[in-house]
Amino acid sequence: MELSEALFKRRSVRKFTAEPVSEENVLELLHAGMSGPSACNKTPWEFFVITKPEVLEKLRKAARYSKIEAPLAIVVCGNLSKALPSQLSPFWIQDCSAATENILLRAVDLELGAVWCGIHPMKTAEKNVREALSLPEKFIPLNIIYIGHPSEEPEARDQFNEKKVHYIK
Repeated sequence: MELSEALFKRRSVRKFTAEPVSEENVLELLHAGMSGPSACNKTPWEFFVITKPEVLEKLRKAARYSKIEAPLAIVVCGNLSKALPSQLSPFWIQDCSAATENILLRAVDLELGAVWCGIHPMKTAEKNVREALSLPEKFIPLNIIYIGHPSEEPEARDQFNEKKVHYIK
């Protein structure tokens, strides 16, 4: 698939079949995530791949908007021990967001559906995900990406809005 097609075809998919995502596809998604840029190449990300039904159920209860029935979830976390020091440490958010977008685009390319459910900065949701995955304090869950074979296919769209573009010449 051409990149331009994947960009416009990428949409939040919230309904999936029960068919599992292959291990090969999971590895493709993780490779895509880890190919993203990171400040000073610190790569402060950690990826938790969940297929275990009991843990998926805990994740669905973790946050207000994470009640998605999917065969796979990838929780993207920032590892503060690998982040930039002191006031620069919040760059982990941008790094992990870039990794997340790469996963979402690769999912489209693999003909999978995916949806990004935000966790950080909601403290209660962070706590719930941390407990569900037994995460150490140095890991901050940024989001849950639910992934699977889509049972719906939202129409591709271009959301370009000329009014949001400002040229400085």
